[in-house]
Amino acid sequence: MSGVHDLGGMRGFGPVRPEPESEEPVFHEEWESRVYGIVRLIGLLGLWNIDMSRHNREQLPPADYLANSYYENWFAGLLKQLVGTGLASEEELQTGRASTPVPEHIVEKVVHVEQVRAAPYMTSSYDRPATSSPRFSPGDRVRAVNRYPRGHTRAPGYVRGHTGIVREHYGSQVYPDLSSQGVDEGRHLYNVRFEGRDLWGESANVNSAVYVDLWETYLEPAP
Repeated sequence: MSGVHDLGGMRGFGPVRPEPESEEPVFHEEWESRVYGIVRLIGLLGLWNIDMSRHNREQLPPADYLANSYYENWFAGLLKQLVGTGLASEEELQTGRASTPVPEHIVEKVVHVEQVRAAPYMTSSYDRPATSSPRFSPGDRVRAVNRYPRGHTRAPGYVRGHTGIVREHYGSQVYPDLSSQGVDEGRHLYNVRFEGRDLWGESANVNSAVYVDLWETYLEPAP
């Protein structure tokens, strides 16, 4: 969907100030590690997938999303999912006290701390079979479709309508637009190179380029 979360290429939000990998801490505050742990713990219940989580965060009030830090948005999105799936009520979140029994299908999935520590970050493959042959090959000129869907998408707004070159075909992987709705389906995925000046105009460095992973549905042949 189009919203304040899709900031790539937008002016007015200040410069990006990357921290060197050798100096950047995993977590800047202790509470961030707790949020990360909670998200991983509840994720092991299998009640939602990564695209559902992302879409929840995208639907946060715009002012809140921009004011929040990265893990504050993670936490706010998690609260929405807890209420939406019936794991907790708004009252329980406010009081910190359970007022209704835990659903039976959740009791059967209780996760212990040692399981969280042992669980690998990637628990499954995102490769899925496609129903058709790939439409594009490396070297093909393609254009990102200028479409603004209401639901979740992984096509950044700044490449829509622009032309690039396919650099690699990754095979068929989970299509996030449908995955956010609970539909597990594969679509062909490509890496596409966009020249900086095609995206940003003459103000861009002549040698700059952006590489974006885009599903086949996001692309069309360039004229």
